[in-house]
Amino acid sequence: MGGKALKFSNLEKVLYPETGFTKGQMLAYYARIAPFLLPHLKGRALTLKRYPDGVAAGFFYEKNCPKHRPPWVKTRNIATEGRPGGIDYCTIDSLPGLLWVANLGTIELHTSLALAKRVDRPTMMVLDLDPGAPAGLLDAVRIAMALREALKVLGLMSVPKVSGGKGVHVHVPLNTAVTYAETKVLAHGLAKLMERQHAGRVTATMRKAERAGKVFIDWSQNDGHKTTACVYTMRAQSRPTVAAPVGWEELGTALRRGRESGLVFSPEEAVARAERADLAAVLITEKQAVPEALVG
Repeated sequence: MGGKALKFSNLEKVLYPETGFTKGQMLAYYARIAPFLLPHLKGRALTLKRYPDGVAAGFFYEKNCPKHRPPWVKTRNIATEGRPGGIDYCTIDSLPGLLWVANLGTIELHTSLALAKRVDRPTMMVLDLDPGAPAGLLDAVRIAMALREALKVLGLMSVPKVSGGKGVHVHVPLNTAVTYAETKVLAHGLAKLMERQHAGRVTATMRKAERAGKVFIDWSQNDGHKTTACVYTMRAQSRPTVAAPVGWEELGTALRRGRESGLVFSPEEAVARAERADLAAVLITEKQAVPEALVG
C-alpha cells in the first residue's frame, strides 16, 4: 500500500460482541474515512486507546509509539514531566500508518489539541459536555446550543461533535498564536457561565458526586498534557459508533423533536456523512483569536 508492506492479523476477531462487528470491519472503516480523518491526525501526538480483545474486555492507553513499529511510522519526542527522555508519540499522516495502528487493536484515537512542533500552542479549544444519569444526550445538546450563543457573542464560531455516546464536544477552531493559559481560562469561564445560567442542570465542578442529573462541562481538557477523542475516531461503546461532527441545525432539530436517535452514528453512516460534507474541515482552516479582554 503506497509502497509500504502491511500485514493484518485476526480480521475475524469480534470487537463488538453485541453486534458481531469485527476487526476487519474496523480496518475497513478507517480505510474509508482516512481522507477526512488524516488531516486531523497529521502533525499531532497520538495516544492509542487499545482494545486487543474487544470492547467487552480490558483496554490500555499507549502514549509511547510501539518499538516494533515499521521504520516508516513517524514519531515525535515530547518532553514530559516525570518521564526522563520524554515520550516518543506516534504521528500518523498516511493511510498505511493509520491502518497499522488500527491493526494493533486501537479502536480510539486520542490527539493533543496542539501540533507536536508547537506543543504550547493549541490550535483549538474544546468543551466536553458529559451528562450524568439520568441526564442524557439531549440535555448535553441543549447546553451545547447555549454555549454556541455565548461564543457567538464573543465573535467565535464553533463546531459541535457528538461523542459517539451520550456526550457532545464543542470545538472552537483557533489556529492562531494562543496559549493553553488563555484557552483554559476562557473554557473555565464559559463553563461557570453555563453553570450560573442553567442552575441545577449544569456543573463545572470536577467532583463526580456533583454530576448526577447534570451536564458536566469539562473545561480542563484545554491543557498540554490532556488529549481529546479525535473527530471521526471510532468509540468503544457497546455498539460501534463514531465521534462525528454535526451541524448546529441538526442539534436544533433533535431538540425540537425530542429524539436523540439521529445523533449517534455507525461507521457506515459516518463515512456517508463525511462524503456528503466534511463538517470538521473548518477546524483546520478557520483562524480565530481569543478576545484580548478575556485573557489580558
